Amino acid sequence: MEQVTIVMVPFTAQGHLNQLLHFAINLSSTYVDLSVHYASSASYIRQAKSRVQGRDPASLEKVHFQELPLAPFPCTPLPDPGSSFPSHLLLSLDAALRLTSPLAALFLSLSAGCRRLIVVYDFGMSFVSPDVASLPNAESYRFQGVPSHFDLHSLCHQPGFDASKLRREVLDVILDPFEGSLAPEVMEFFIRIYRDHIAAEAGTLFNSCRPVEGEFLDLLSAAPQYRGKKVFAVGPVNPLAIERGLSSHKCLEWLDEQPPASVLYVSFGSTSTMSDEQIEKLATGLERSGQRFIWVLRDADLGDVFAADEDGSGIGRRELPAGFEERVEGRGVVVRGWAPQLPILAHPSTGGFMSHCGWNSCMESLSMGVPIVAWPMHSDQPRNAVMVTEYLRTGVAVREWARHRDPVSSEAIEKAIGKVMMVQCCEHEGNEMRKRARLLGEAIRLSVAEGGSSRADMASFVQHITRDS
Repeated sequence: MEQVTIVMVPFTAQGHLNQLLHFAINLSSTYVDLSVHYASSASYIRQAKSRVQGRDPASLEKVHFQELPLAPFPCTPLPDPGSSFPSHLLLSLDAALRLTSPLAALFLSLSAGCRRLIVVYDFGMSFVSPDVASLPNAESYRFQGVPSHFDLHSLCHQPGFDASKLRREVLDVILDPFEGSLAPEVMEFFIRIYRDHIAAEAGTLFNSCRPVEGEFLDLLSAAPQYRGKKVFAVGPVNPLAIERGLSSHKCLEWLDEQPPASVLYVSFGSTSTMSDEQIEKLATGLERSGQRFIWVLRDADLGDVFAADEDGSGIGRRELPAGFEERVEGRGVVVRGWAPQLPILAHPSTGGFMSHCGWNSCMESLSMGVPIVAWPMHSDQPRNAVMVTEYLRTGVAVREWARHRDPVSSEAIEKAIGKVMMVQCCEHEGNEMRKRARLLGEAIRLSVAEGGSSRADMASFVQHITRDS
């Protein structure tokens, strides 16, 4: 009988699939005596495996993939650029709920063959915790794919939480409601599953680390709702040493020819789609900035990413201003499809990242020491943007969230790019920002090295779940 079996249960969206697959690889590669499983539908597993970056394909062989039955989406609506929240993501909530029964059956089957079953579920899958609690030899741990300050926002208005002594920089991150960042039905879904199931979990794992969120992690651990529960900061889960041979793409070859820290990488994740008007303004801002750039211009993911493209790359079909690509030829590359983000951020020629500030992208950029031009779209992104620009001071915002429904002007885009890429008028500000980003990146990399805080939390987690009693 296997001693301890771990099952990763990701939420059904790219950023969440990605994080738990990285975590599964980290565990299975470092602790070879553990049996590590990754459970989702065949389509979502295919998506996660095809898009994982910075990993030797052999590392996937150490993870046991459990394909669960899930009926195909009846239809996949196209993303709406006019919506403040990507409503097509509601299909992900439906898909997650439809996995409840198959997951319960899997937990029961696996628990019969091991001394202890550990279920690590994405916070969007918290509804599985009662099924885990019903098994005599099972424990559940929530994997929080968003930062710990997101939890603090949920707790700061509850009884027993004292915010009177917190610094203004901390309050700015956790108190602002960021109106319009979540659709009401999505907010209700996450609040309900969080409220109803937090008591059943044995602890929480964060894709974060003390150099980034030490102050927030301490506040969270001291909150009444977390007393008696384990809190582990095991991030960043993404690989930090990127082997060039694992990725081949024409944009990487182009990067090889550029000066150090001279290229702005532009990408807005897998869930957001810009309007034609905003694409035109962004193109104008990039052109007028005079900076080198790689711009990933692709459609947001559909509910089934393979519905439109066999390889799930999300080929970009949006039109650029007439003659744009010809005018920026040599200093700008437009990628219409999935791009190797980790190798790009790790490349010495990359000097900045214009990002939607999804937490994966934030952690990847910060861990590589790359400053961020923050352009949040929805969900936790506006809070993450404030964290990056105001608390860590390793980035600059293109605009305040209060104006998020208005298109960003080409002038504002050009100005933000200039600050991060150190054009002459912003050289001092940009230099200080880059210095902070570089030092933070070094601290993050030390946290996952031998003797680092994240390495210690990972070891503590494994020691806890493999305990004798």
